[in-house]
Amino acid sequence: MKPEPSPVGRALEAAQAALAAEHAAAYGYGVIGARSAGDRAKQAREAYGGHLARRDALARTVRELGGAPRPAEAAYALPFEVRTPADAERLAAGIEDRVAGAYSDLVRATEGPLRREAADALSAAAVRAARWRGVGVAFPGLTERADEAQRAQHS
Repeated sequence: MKPEPSPVGRALEAAQAALAAEHAAAYGYGVIGARSAGDRAKQAREAYGGHLARRDALARTVRELGGAPRPAEAAYALPFEVRTPADAERLAAGIEDRVAGAYSDLVRATEGPLRREAADALSAAAVRAARWRGVGVAFPGLTERADEAQRAQHS
């Protein structure tokens, strides 16, 4: 039987996963910004900047937890082709859902100031997702987990 990771190990693993989500979000917002105009382009630029700031903070957190921050990939596969502003909005909402899921895991794996920062990031991602989608979800960060579990059951 595999031993349970230590609390620091769980926190480091969750921080690395959140960092990976932030890397992917920054990449995705580059695509979103290219397919958006007006207020949506402004929202995309603001979200991009926010994700870069969170990414940098998470890299510091990973180092503080004794890890080496995972680098960004050269490119990320998008879940669908983004051709129109509506596609860009759908991608942005999906990115924010994934980011919220990663921060939900970080909230569960940590305590103290890091938990507070993760909860704030979860909340920010949920708000951005709701703005892009036009509606919110009842339990941000958990909806994605339920969807993944349901897909796994039917596979």
